[in-house]
Amino acid sequence: MNNQIELSDILPIIAPIIVIQLILMVIALVLCAKAESTRGPKLMWVLIIIFVNIFGPIAFFIAGRRNER
Repeated sequence: MNNQIELSDILPIIAPIIVIQLILMVIALVLCAKAESTRGPKLMWVLIIIFVNIFGPIAFFIAGRRNER
């Protein structure tokens, strides 16, 4: 019984997740750069967006943006 998993077997599953992660990260970084103020330091949010996969940008969208009107 061969239990080895080949990269070509999991690539169709992982590739869309990586693309979604990159899109979320770019959008979150652009919004963070354009924001006049955020909840907490911008540098902290940039590090969270970059290093916390998928959940970092989502956390910024939910908790990091400050809505001032």
